[in-house]
Amino acid sequence: MSLLKRIEQGQGGSPSGGGGSSGQEGEGSRLSALQSRRVNAPITSPQAGSYFDLKTRVQNKLLSELDPTMDITRTEEVRRTIQDLFEQILAEENIVLSRPERARLFEQIAAEILGFGPLQPLLEDDTITEIMVNGPKNVYIERKGKLHRVPVTFENNDHVMRVIDRIVAPLGRRIDESSPYVDARLPDGSRVNAVIPPISLVGPTLTIRKFSKNPITIEQLIQFGSITPEAVQFLKACVEARLNILISGGTGSGKTTLLNILSGFIPNDERIITIENAAELQLRQEHVVTLESRPPNIEGRGEITIRDLVINSLRMRPERIIVGECRGGETLDMLQAMNTGHDGSMTTAHANSPRDALSRVETMCLMAGMDLPIRAIREQTASAIDLICHQERMRDGTRKVTHITEVSGMEGDVITMTDIFVFEQTGVEAGKVVGRLRPTGLRPKFMDKIEAAGINLPPSIFGIGERRRY
Repeated sequence: MSLLKRIEQGQGGSPSGGGGSSGQEGEGSRLSALQSRRVNAPITSPQAGSYFDLKTRVQNKLLSELDPTMDITRTEEVRRTIQDLFEQILAEENIVLSRPERARLFEQIAAEILGFGPLQPLLEDDTITEIMVNGPKNVYIERKGKLHRVPVTFENNDHVMRVIDRIVAPLGRRIDESSPYVDARLPDGSRVNAVIPPISLVGPTLTIRKFSKNPITIEQLIQFGSITPEAVQFLKACVEARLNILISGGTGSGKTTLLNILSGFIPNDERIITIENAAELQLRQEHVVTLESRPPNIEGRGEITIRDLVINSLRMRPERIIVGECRGGETLDMLQAMNTGHDGSMTTAHANSPRDALSRVETMCLMAGMDLPIRAIREQTASAIDLICHQERMRDGTRKVTHITEVSGMEGDVITMTDIFVFEQTGVEAGKVVGRLRPTGLRPKFMDKIEAAGINLPPSIFGIGERRRY
């Protein structure tokens, strides 16, 4: 992306998020458009010569002297150019600043041009897992599972809107009064949701679920106490044996992280198709096809839903289908895929427990609009889903796998379930939840599938004594 396009998106781009210039304008008209945005930049400081006034003047002058055709992707080169022009402007205008003030001003201006404004330092902090902007003056972060307010502010609502436009425009998505909320992602895969007035009454609201630059490994999950080595060995065998797995949990419980890790156990020689609203999964296999849904355009046409993609994926010779999250009628098509030869598929769903997860699956199947009896849906569910892995965010902010449950089958009109592993809380020490994911001593009925895949699990994994025959 050229520097001109990036600046236009960040400096008052179209509120529809359309992405600025079409690329067919002449050099003169592009420069005049840029200068217009520079001259008309809002100055809301109550005092002349205030810090915001200074920042605006220096930033506008810097923009006027930058080459608008410079390639923004060459970050280091652009940053050096901005640094040279910045020092030159300060000298020409006889602006005297201390070294810390000069560094702070430069970083803020560079973040406006190259990054996401005031959010850039938060995005670069690896200890922060979530960023929440509640209007221009209230910014919160999540660190180690706890929420904290941070002394980061935007100039006004328009400043927040410029950052939102910069995020959504490269993805071809839009946000305006007719479509006042949007799901998007950052270049590193971090999940973004934005809501603007009139839906939001506190001003533009932005929620960013950050993804670690280095994806969390299974060893780290064990170290954090989220899961035990025995449970990991069992889940790895289930993935390799092509069992269908549903990962359930509440918001922020770590479902997508666990899905990422489990998908890493899929052998490299299998064709995987991922389907998501905003591409977040970070699969390491070679043969991966990533599909992403699309909202309707400004005329209300062109929408591609998750359900459309699930149906289409069946024609793409998938060996594994991974749906980032089932939240509607696509659940029925996912169950159909699991029941028609696409074993080893995985998905996530919001639920409070494994039993609630099955109830949600039933409800979402009914959302498909098919006039199906409940028993037929339950039979499909019991046949399709082999295992439910439930994860929760505990009171101390930690995420833990609390249930690994087998879907056993049907008894009458009820789906039967068997807990294989259950988290047992033994207490709370220094505000931290103490407990462990323990086996129940029960052997799952699908063990024959695992053994047919050539995988032998020791009885001790299930809490069964070595000498006891099962």
